[in-house]
Amino acid sequence: MTNQKSPFADQAILARAIRDAFKKLSPRDQVKNPVMFLVYLSAILTTALYALSLVGISEHLVSSGFILTIAVILWLTSLFSNFAEAIAEGRGKAQADSLRSSRRDVTAHKLSDPSDRSKYVDVPGATLKKGEFFVVSAGEQVSADGEVVEGAASVDESAITGESAPVIREAGGDRSAVTGGTTVLSDYLVVRVTQEAGSSFLDKMIAMVEGANRKKTPNEIALEILLVALSIIFVLVTASLYAYSGFSAVQAGMGNPTSVVSLVALLVCLAPTTIGALLSAIGIAGMSRLNQANVLAMSGRAIEAAGDTDVLLLDKTGTITLGNRQAVAFLPVDGVSEEELADAAQLSSLADETPEGRSIVVLAKERFGIRGRELGDKTFLPFTAQTRMSGVDCQGGEIRKGAAEAVRAYVESAGGTFTGQCEKIVADVARQGGTPLVVAKNHKVLGVIHLKDIIKDGVKEKFADLRKMGIRTIMITGDNPVTAAAIAAEAGVDDFLAEATPEAKLEMIRKFQAEGHLVAMTGDGTNDAPALAQADVAVAMNSGTQAAKEAGNMVDLDSSPTKLIEIVRIGKQLLMTRGSLTTFSIANDIAKYFAIIPAIFMTLYPGLGALNIMRLASPTTAILSALIYNALIIVALIPLALRGVKYREVPAGRLLSHNLMVYGLGGIVVPFLAIKFIDLIVAMLIL
Repeated sequence: MTNQKSPFADQAILARAIRDAFKKLSPRDQVKNPVMFLVYLSAILTTALYALSLVGISEHLVSSGFILTIAVILWLTSLFSNFAEAIAEGRGKAQADSLRSSRRDVTAHKLSDPSDRSKYVDVPGATLKKGEFFVVSAGEQVSADGEVVEGAASVDESAITGESAPVIREAGGDRSAVTGGTTVLSDYLVVRVTQEAGSSFLDKMIAMVEGANRKKTPNEIALEILLVALSIIFVLVTASLYAYSGFSAVQAGMGNPTSVVSLVALLVCLAPTTIGALLSAIGIAGMSRLNQANVLAMSGRAIEAAGDTDVLLLDKTGTITLGNRQAVAFLPVDGVSEEELADAAQLSSLADETPEGRSIVVLAKERFGIRGRELGDKTFLPFTAQTRMSGVDCQGGEIRKGAAEAVRAYVESAGGTFTGQCEKIVADVARQGGTPLVVAKNHKVLGVIHLKDIIKDGVKEKFADLRKMGIRTIMITGDNPVTAAAIAAEAGVDDFLAEATPEAKLEMIRKFQAEGHLVAMTGDGTNDAPALAQADVAVAMNSGTQAAKEAGNMVDLDSSPTKLIEIVRIGKQLLMTRGSLTTFSIANDIAKYFAIIPAIFMTLYPGLGALNIMRLASPTTAILSALIYNALIIVALIPLALRGVKYREVPAGRLLSHNLMVYGLGGIVVPFLAIKFIDLIVAMLIL
């Protein structure tokens, strides 16, 4: 789903958008956009006036050719608006077609007893019901969305995520959810169905990327109400102008010089048609950019809320740090040499396949050239949650490494001493944000290994950028407060929540929301579900549990905790684009006012000729030029609506000033130049 090319470069998307633009001319579709519905009705009215002119029923002020030209321009304006929406929907529909083609109804091995996977009945996958169980083996496709209750297997999820690398799905952890349509590559899985047929994750994904479930967001509705109010005002003003010009003409002893066709042109030009035509496309394009980032939003409200978010809750591991602690120093105590400590630490870690264990072996080799040795006469003790230690029994005696309290208990149980020097070093390492591992040999403490959480490159700069935008970042970690404070300071986050529990996360989110903040967070486990359900923007990992995915309003198909920052950027870019084009659209009316008002009323009020500052050739060319510009600017702005305005990490006040300068001033200058240029061409064509 990533690396999508421009819809204008895809001939299939372009052809479909053109077809859909004509299909959307139906009244049922047009009435959904009140501003453009006004243009639609104006096109119908001018078409009817043209038909009447052909049978001799027409205003004496305008020719049939002029009426026809106005009608064609208005129909093109409606078509361009439809095309903007259709081209925005095009990429999503193409993605939906691809997903449909990858989905097929497969046979499911339904289990009556999930504890006995040898006894199954083959049924169509579409008939599986929520709560039932099925088994899927290597080479078979997962029949329905579900939760793994037994087994562990490598799964190909490329049909959903676009990522070719297989992932591990297993029972009992936070990576237990499987999606219908994915393929098991090894071993087997027993799965409990969690969704009814037709409500699967793939079904929801198809509906969302296609735009079928896109609902207007609160901000979009509010803006639409404003645009409708402006349009109603312009309708009343236009109607009043016709009545007033008629009254003035009678007082002057002349016929009404203002035609209905001209006033329709005035109404369409002054109505906020530019943003009205592009508003839907901006929202759809924002959803599409989110889809390209491999994030599935369950509603349009979620992406808009992401743009308004001002508090981010971020997990430390995998988001702020690399997630793999690395050994950075050997700190001996009580006269022990650093090399002796390194030798014992490496020996105890030779069978340790964790990133931490491997880093200890590497550090000992780099510092003292201590390389691997024979493992034959050694008995290795793996780390367990109960002992909180690992180690080795060898010819030289017992070596243990682990948490300070666990090693203290091990040493003191044999009459040994855990010295004050060791306690001080352990405290110093924790204060620096590291993890201390104490090493002991034959019940004597040798020293401490300093394991450090490695902060990801560029994270501190990202947090600084977010701070400029008024977004507060809070690190969530299970570390003790001393360690958490050190890592938070190094990473540059604004605050932290140490020793975090599900209840503490939920309480923090509610506290911020009570203060008027919008909160975003990520999660993947069942214990994250309450906090995800409470957060305004809740990004669940696709690899996580079904409970987390159902609680969130977004799903990250890549299961990358750092994606939350990108989601906020996409949301803010959506809001920036909508605001910028609204400013440009309203500013356009100033130039169109100077173009069309003098042209219509100059005969009745000769003094209005002073307002013809663009020196347009004639009233006819002025009206046509303003209408043509009104239609063409929609097409010109479609790429910007789809791409979004350039994202800038600056405070809201500065951003507002920049947009007023670029799009406000630009919205005044551009139409003056464009209308004058179009007028020159139209005048030459008429001559």
